[in-house]
Amino acid sequence: MFTWLDRLQPFGALVLRLVLGVIMVAHGYTKIIPKGALYSFTQNVAHLGMPMWLGYVAAFTEFFGGMLLILGLLTRLAALGAAIDMGVAIVKVHLHGGLTGHGNAPGFEYPLALFAIALMVVFTGGGLLAIDQAIGRGKL
Repeated sequence: MFTWLDRLQPFGALVLRLVLGVIMVAHGYTKIIPKGALYSFTQNVAHLGMPMWLGYVAAFTEFFGGMLLILGLLTRLAALGAAIDMGVAIVKVHLHGGLTGHGNAPGFEYPLALFAIALMVVFTGGGLLAIDQAIGRGKL
């Protein structure tokens, strides 16, 4: 009945890639650009019991990985980085708040949605208007 929608599948991948990229850049920006933000974020990561350097990895993965997603360059690799980033955020920050959160504890529904979007981009690629497609690396 809706088989005509199959032709629109590349647009779906494009939308998911762009939305994920914009969100990741926005979150990475808030961790990198404002004065003192990167140091503060890495301190928070250390307080969660993880090495401080993982804070740098997370912040730069979000910012630069998000840019790669928007461009559609190294799309699957950038999406995998986003999925790992969100997986760690769920386990280390949001899980104790439950799905929707309680009190001051944030829930994990939002990072879970980003995790799922990132996995979808890993599995399907970047869709239309991706640099990967233009240079013949659609499998990246």
